[in-house]
Amino acid sequence: MNNQVTLCGHVGKEPQATKFEDTGNQVVKFSLAVKEFSANTDQVKTLWFDVDCWNGLAERVLETVTKGREVVISGRLSLNSYTKEVNGVKVPMTKPVIKLTGFHLCGPKPRTEEETQPVSKGFKLDTLASVRA
Repeated sequence: MNNQVTLCGHVGKEPQATKFEDTGNQVVKFSLAVKEFSANTDQVKTLWFDVDCWNGLAERVLETVTKGREVVISGRLSLNSYTKEVNGVKVPMTKPVIKLTGFHLCGPKPRTEEETQPVSKGFKLDTLASVRA
């Protein structure tokens, strides 16, 4: 295959699904933030990529990929064409999109706000001490 990209980054937003009723196909889209390190400076830039996946792979993405999750993706680089109105004039535009062919989850699942709150067991220390006595 001559058009293959592999990227490692963090999911920027929750994957969004669109189902096409006429064909039954489904597309899931999400964004991926990839850090770019420069050898000449200590600056780190963030590159953003749009990712599209279809049907069975789309289902797996919906089940496992969440915002903030670190993933390694592989796919084909594609260009989506569209028109944008600028000052009343329609201008043809293109943007790169990764057509997902596979992915791998990295690291732990990001914690939600509820998971980061301390858990109260409902016991007081003196109650626990009296149970042991």
